[in-house]
Amino acid sequence: MLKPYAQLEFRFPAWLRSVKVAQQKVARIAASSPHDSGMTVWCQEQADSFGLPELAKKVIVTWNPRMRTTAGRAWWPSRCIEMNPKLKDFSEVVIWRTLKHEFAHLLAYERCGRRHIDPHGPEWRAACAELGIPEEQPYHTLPLKSRKMKRNYAYACPSCLTVITRVRPFPRAVACYSCCRKYNSGLYHSRFRLTRKVMAIL
Repeated sequence: MLKPYAQLEFRFPAWLRSVKVAQQKVARIAASSPHDSGMTVWCQEQADSFGLPELAKKVIVTWNPRMRTTAGRAWWPSRCIEMNPKLKDFSEVVIWRTLKHEFAHLLAYERCGRRHIDPHGPEWRAACAELGIPEEQPYHTLPLKSRKMKRNYAYACPSCLTVITRVRPFPRAVACYSCCRKYNSGLYHSRFRLTRKVMAIL
């Protein structure tokens, strides 16, 4: 009998995207999403006032209609801010606070360069204070409705019998990461290859 569903990721180093590919994806999203010139100019002016010319030159703000429950998202070093169009259902105060929250991320990363920092660590909190939102919280509490997606694809590990359900099928052969890690030093082995199971759709 199959074990109950458990959330599990199945990724191996050879399949991970490079930073360059990720940046290209962000660039495509930015190019296809509606830009907000007013917010972009505000960010440029702020970056200039903080003495960050590279940020001022490259920062861009877009409205991403694909966003669901996330209010905003900042990308660095692409220096792109994505805003959820659902924010327009709220007040201007909410919209600008979200923009400042995301821009604070870019400020923090720009100042630290390649040094690893906590996304919502002291550098980000300091940037929030400089932007006039000193008590900003890491996560929003806005009632943004999510789209429920049916998980019509099920896979099972032949060894541990863990079942995974997915919205889309795996595009290539994958194995149970837990079993590969436990029995094969984290390397892929066909013995733990996930097999497709028939799901009853209610």
